[in-house]
Amino acid sequence: MHFTAITILSLAAAVFAAPGDRGHYTVPNLGARKQAILNAGGNTLDIAIAMLEDEHMQTNYKYGDGKTDDAANFGLFKVNWGMLRVCASRAGFVGQSESQWNNGAKLNSDIYADVASRWDCQNHYGYNTWFAGHRNGATGLKDPNTEDIKFYRESVEWIQSQIDSDAKYKSDDTRFWVDVTPI
Repeated sequence: MHFTAITILSLAAAVFAAPGDRGHYTVPNLGARKQAILNAGGNTLDIAIAMLEDEHMQTNYKYGDGKTDDAANFGLFKVNWGMLRVCASRAGFVGQSESQWNNGAKLNSDIYADVASRWDCQNHYGYNTWFAGHRNGATGLKDPNTEDIKFYRESVEWIQSQIDSDAKYKSDDTRFWVDVTPI
């Protein structure tokens, strides 16, 4: 079988993600949200997670992210209650029951508790497992190496790398995005 350079380039292009699956644009006042995260003790990883989760990096999405009990998500990072009640010690959630899931709403209005909780949980589970539980809850914690979880983590890492590429991205209104299907 004989391949031309054009055929090889076409095949290579098919293997890599299409250029339309990620990018950037301006969102008014996003720079203030980035600075709020940094001022609360967060870093560019936190900004990247929040940026992927919500276009405006706000917490005014549907309560619990439309979920209840351990699946309910709270804060800028949309961390699920199932994880928060195991590891978010600084917010006072450790040891609470699944039925106390509404207490997670504290993170929707307290950015300091939100950032602290995300870091408490990442420190508890470790980097990769935190992403697995964040992306797919208890199922992700049990099976942290799925392609979906890997894609989510790599998408956040790509956004973080864009933010880290120039200091201005820590304070301007640029939003980086990757087309990740919500679950």
